[in-house]
Amino acid sequence: MLAAAQRLRRSADFAATIRGGRRVGRGTVVVHLLLEEPVQASTARAGFVVSKAVGNAVVRNKVRRRLRHLVRPLLGELPAGSTLVVRALPAAAEAMYATLGTDLSAAIAAARKPRRPR
Repeated sequence: MLAAAQRLRRSADFAATIRGGRRVGRGTVVVHLLLEEPVQASTARAGFVVSKAVGNAVVRNKVRRRLRHLVRPLLGELPAGSTLVVRALPAAAEAMYATLGTDLSAAIAAARKPRRPR
């Protein structure tokens, strides 16, 4: 479980991250990462979106628990004040734990890269 200081709870925080952050998708997840640093933030925070398209309540909770466990060590690598929203895609329901971890790590790494000039 994530510490209370590491969780996104308010819908405004979710909306700000989704609107203003970088979006990167992989096979089982879509990651929204906002790297802005608020003044009082001491750690990175994460939130999860697992819709009914993923499956019934049991499946959704299993996917959310797996993602939460995979995100916990990755939050320490993000800058303080950054916010992360992980949205599970329907393919996450049948995905192996290792596949979820690979997709999540790759998506976060891609979201942290600086943008290429066009």
